[in-house]
Amino acid sequence: MEYFFLSPDEFRQRIEAGEFLEYEEVYTDRYYGTLKSQVDNQLQEGENVVFDVDVHGGCRIKEHYGNRAMSIFIQPPSIDALRERLIGRATDAPEVIEQRIARAEYELSFAPKFDTVIINDDLEKAVEETLTAIKEFISL
Repeated sequence: MEYFFLSPDEFRQRIEAGEFLEYEEVYTDRYYGTLKSQVDNQLQEGENVVFDVDVHGGCRIKEHYGNRAMSIFIQPPSIDALRERLIGRATDAPEVIEQRIARAEYELSFAPKFDTVIINDDLEKAVEETLTAIKEFISL
């Protein structure tokens, strides 16, 4: 994986030019995204590319590559279980936890748009299911 650091103006210019598969302005003038050219270079080299992106990015990548891409949605067993995990980590203030819960509830509405949904109720099982899905897709 390579990171490219661009100024906000250069990032916006590249957005305008359609150079990103997906992107997000996470904070004011703090962009993150995936350059089409980088992914295409890796694919031409025969590499498989794995993305860890938000639901919007996942949908955009799937739209761009169609059946040449597989999208996997990793889902918590429930909102209550997610809340318990976040509280148990004790790394976020209560208001931050509630913001994350609200975001998760929103993102859960995107699950049907993904090819595969993995419920992360048992980490080892979720990892196994994910690897199986990827291996099956790659072998097609």
